[in-house]
Amino acid sequence: MGRRKRDFAAAAEGYEADEVGEVALAEFILRRHHLGSLLRYCGGDVQRRSIYTSPAKSYCDNRGFLFCGLLCRIFSNQKNQNKIKDYLKDNFQKDKIMKTLVVKSTIFLSFLFALMSCVNDDTLEHLKVTTVKTLYAPDNNKAVKLESSASANILFEWEQAKAEDGGLVMYEVAFDVEGGDFSKPIYKLTSDNNGTYNYATVTHKTLNKIGALAGLNSSETGNIIWTVFSSKGVNEVKAEEVRTMTITRLAGFAEVPTDVYVTGEGSEGGADLSKAIKFKAVANGEFEIYTKLTAGKKYHFADGTNAAAKTYFADGEVLKENGESTVAKTGVYRINLDFTTGAVIYTEISKMEIFFAPTNSYLFELPYVGQGVWKAASQPITFKQEGWGRDERYKFRMTVKEGTEFEWFGSVNGDNSRPNNSTPESFWYMVPVSGDQWNNCFKFAGEIDNSLSDVSVVFQADNSYTHIIKKVGDQ
Repeated sequence: MGRRKRDFAAAAEGYEADEVGEVALAEFILRRHHLGSLLRYCGGDVQRRSIYTSPAKSYCDNRGFLFCGLLCRIFSNQKNQNKIKDYLKDNFQKDKIMKTLVVKSTIFLSFLFALMSCVNDDTLEHLKVTTVKTLYAPDNNKAVKLESSASANILFEWEQAKAEDGGLVMYEVAFDVEGGDFSKPIYKLTSDNNGTYNYATVTHKTLNKIGALAGLNSSETGNIIWTVFSSKGVNEVKAEEVRTMTITRLAGFAEVPTDVYVTGEGSEGGADLSKAIKFKAVANGEFEIYTKLTAGKKYHFADGTNAAAKTYFADGEVLKENGESTVAKTGVYRINLDFTTGAVIYTEISKMEIFFAPTNSYLFELPYVGQGVWKAASQPITFKQEGWGRDERYKFRMTVKEGTEFEWFGSVNGDNSRPNNSTPESFWYMVPVSGDQWNNCFKFAGEIDNSLSDVSVVFQADNSYTHIIKKVGDQ
């Protein structure tokens, strides 16, 4: 159980079982309806309240509960209480799951009123926190040439701060332009473990973004400064030390395209730009496609399908403007383009197979048929008889890099029920999973047992990656 859930459980000591349920409800509200939303709804009409009630009081006194001060201000008077009740009611009614909890909102509020009552002026004083005195790493004036690899990162570490009440301290790493005073940092991020550790793992890609915010162009070298803020509740203090870092930005693009296509004689669509094949947008400035390329024939990338489109090409692992690319081997490739870093990654897909979990083996291979689709036609599928019934679990394995590495695709769910006519399309969506024999498997529909079926895997731009199972006959 997470720390916040444990804290709410501790706060519930002494309450009856049905009241403990309201503690869980309180956690849900704080998670689902952010405190900021509640504060805005209250319109800032807040006061402090000083009434003592156990066991919430003793919990706050001993644990330094982070939200006590904030909750006090929100639920300080009847006006705010009524507003929050209305807010919760309105929002609960929009969510089917929460309809049954509308009735309990009053009890929930009662719990929070008890919780807030533990906070008086003395308790609010306990939210004080010391400044971070020393930054440990990286060294001052460290020079870093950023890399496009997803695993490239730098560890930022500092001396721990202390809260006056002995409780948990939260940290943020702040970045600013050289000469800045951090009154308006260009970028802030929480430390590892949701802000509780005195270090933060910062990726090169994030530093590249920070460099852009600092005014550095692609491939340009320049300085940024960084420090750390420690906080307890609403109190936040800046570290005594500030350090400088010199970074060389990645060769990204100032203007990131909205759409990207592959075209040219070496592509599946040929040289006709109107038949170019679209990449899937997977993140801001990042695109992915599964497609076939022909050896020795030129192709390129374009941000549109008309003559005015900007064009790009791969020079090794670097993305550049206005040029053509070729591959040495005809094959199916996954191409990843990152315009924020100027990186290109090619991954050859040599095989797609369907894995049958009950036998820990592969039923058959799915040949690539084009346009990001693999399909095996009229294949026999038979479930495995177990003592408890018929086992039908499956997922897919993709062989990459000439048979030396594997990638697995399965269900977003750890386990599933058999699909039927009312099962949503999302059931068949495919996501990267582990090679575990049983977890994240799909299940065939009952009609597929002892059938001849078509199985298709569809990795295309405008839809979630998915697959289709269609019975075409009996064995």
